[in-house]
Order: sequence, then structure tokens, then C-alpha cells
Amino acid sequence: MTTTKLEQLRSLFAEMEQALIAYSGGIDSTLVAKVAFDVLGDRALAITAMSPSLLPEDLEDARIQAAAIGIPHDCVETHEMQNPDYTSNPVNRCYFCKSELHDTLKPFALDRGYPYVVDGVNADDLHDYRPGIQAAQERGARSPLAELGITKAEVREISRALDLPWWDKPAQPCLSSRFPYGEEITVAKLQRVGRAEVHLRRLGWQNIRVRSAGDTARIELLPGHIKDFVAQTDLPQLVARFEEFGFTYVTLDLEGYQSGKLNRVLGTNQSTPFQSAIV
Repeated sequence: MTTTKLEQLRSLFAEMEQALIAYSGGIDSTLVAKVAFDVLGDRALAITAMSPSLLPEDLEDARIQAAAIGIPHDCVETHEMQNPDYTSNPVNRCYFCKSELHDTLKPFALDRGYPYVVDGVNADDLHDYRPGIQAAQERGARSPLAELGITKAEVREISRALDLPWWDKPAQPCLSSRFPYGEEITVAKLQRVGRAEVHLRRLGWQNIRVRSAGDTARIELLPGHIKDFVAQTDLPQLVARFEEFGFTYVTLDLEGYQSGKLNRVLGTNQSTPFQSAIV
């Protein structure tokens, strides 16, 4: 099954002839960039959007991975933080973020002769509330993984089969996803959350989130790691460090990390409509 879907992915890019990849450095867009480059060579270009919602460490990872793949890589700045429809953090915040991204990438691509902008949306993303997918589709973006029904688990399987060393890299969505809907997003808040998560990563904890609500940091770890975290961490020292970042209170989520937890307030029947571009 994995081999078949990889061949389908290669065939899809062969039909495109040229493609610009919206490349965050996450496992999904990195697989898309890898296969696009294998098929198209220098007719594929990876572009990373730089904004306060992207950690500098994640940007550096994206650069390293692009260099390892061999794909040409460039960066553009996006300015979603100037849009109050985004910073006010409504439930469809992601729509305004992806609108800014693709309003930036589409003319960039066309000016350079790339007829397609493609992203790393996978089939599993379609079953969560992802209003950004609608924004991308409205602007003509393609989602090869979703079009071919490739799930997150299959992304990892294919990446491992291709010997990509980051095949098991934890998901790392933009920092704006750390705030409950309705809480204003500022550059200072994004930086505060980012510094806290980097600190935890450097302590050796992966698959983590630092959710921010007002002046409170809520640490989410995988459920199986919670006991070890409490036993192995100098908690007073950690609290002091988080206070230096700007938090007043530091808490631990006893349920543990679950992707999309903040979407619970939206109900249980949210999903994203998707129209395949394959005819």
C-alpha cells in the first residue's frame, strides 16, 4: 500500500511539471518537498513563510532538511499579525493565516513560472476543524497527500521507507494554536510560548505543548510521560524559568497532550470539506 501511494504521489508531480511547495519543515510538507524534488528536480521550489508564529529553531530545521533533500529553498515574510481578524483569535483564525500565506505565495509562484502551489495537508487533517484548508482551496492550492488519501501514519511510513531521518518528527503546528479562541494573540505572547516550548525540548521532552491562557502556562505531555516528568524535573526551577519567560502561573495538564484539544469547544462534528483536484 505504501509503495503504491508513493508511486501515485510521484505520478501526480510528474503531471504538474513544475511546483512550488508551501514548506513548513514539518513531516508532511517535507515529504511533499522530497517527492517533488525527486520527480521535478530544480523545477520544484520549497518556500517557508516567516512570521512570529514560527519558531526560529523550526525555521532552522526546515533549512537543514531542505538542504539534505537537495531542493531549492527560499523564505518569504507573511504579515498575518497585522490583520485584526487573525490577532483577535476567532474560531476561524486559521482561515486568515492561510489566506495571508497563499495570497503571498500565489503571485510569487506565478511570477516565477510555477503553475501550482502545493501544501502538506494530509487525509487525516480533513477530519479535524481546519478552516485554513478552505482558504488554500479558494486560492487554487493543491494538497497531494489529501488528494491521494495519504494519512499521517502513511506519511511516516513513506518517509521511513525513503530513509528520511525525521520520519518520526513530532508535529509542530504554528504557535498561535496554543491560545484559546477569543484570547488576543500578540508577538510577545507567541515569543513567551515559544521560549517555554524550546526550554522543554532542550530538557529532553518531545511531543509537548505549552498552552497559554492569560498569564497561565499549561504544559501538555504525552500521558505516559507525565509521571516521569514530575519525578525527573526540578519543578521549582522550571516554574522560575517560566516566570522569566513572563508567565505568572505554571500548571500541568493531567489528561496529557492531545492534538486539537482546543477545538473541543466547537463540538464533536467539525470537519473540513475537501474537493479533490484529481479528475
